[in-house]
Amino acid sequence: MNLWNKLMCYSRRHSPWIFHMNSGSCNGCDIELVASLSPRYDAEQLGVRLEGSPRHADILCITGPVTHNSVEAIKTVYSQVCGPKAVVAIGSCPATTNVFIDSRTLDGPLDKHVPVDVFVPGCPPRPDAIIQGVARAAEILAARGNTAPAAAPPEVISIGGASNCEANCHVASVASAQHTAASAQSEVQP
Repeated sequence: MNLWNKLMCYSRRHSPWIFHMNSGSCNGCDIELVASLSPRYDAEQLGVRLEGSPRHADILCITGPVTHNSVEAIKTVYSQVCGPKAVVAIGSCPATTNVFIDSRTLDGPLDKHVPVDVFVPGCPPRPDAIIQGVARAAEILAARGNTAPAAAPPEVISIGGASNCEANCHVASVASAQHTAASAQSEVQP
């Protein structure tokens, strides 16, 4: 690796610029993302900076379940982020569609449409978990260098033991099972 690539990897690790995109969320994760950038949590000590354009960002942070209306916008914004890039899915909705699992307006989890590097579970996740997820994405970018992303499984960030995602995913799967059972019963009865 030449000197220029080493400098770029160092810069990506110590100064990740993020672009935030809401794909149809309830704004709970958005509020926590903004809180993580506030002086109380001080994400700027890691060099994290929120950018207004995806063309200036290294990391794409996406919140909310992926709706049919937002799929093309997600793909467009993902293509506008210069490579190498990383994607952080914030909250349980982009990972599993959470309680909206059987909604007709959703188009599946986020990793169905763009490759996700880090999942930050929770509904909503804590700001320190979001900071840890962005820091892990910055480490992935620095390790990636100027090469294309390898097909590696995404990482799940958990703060303080078990994550809220386990409970939320369980609630979503129980709700889906109840909905499927209710649909089956309504089809059987005349």
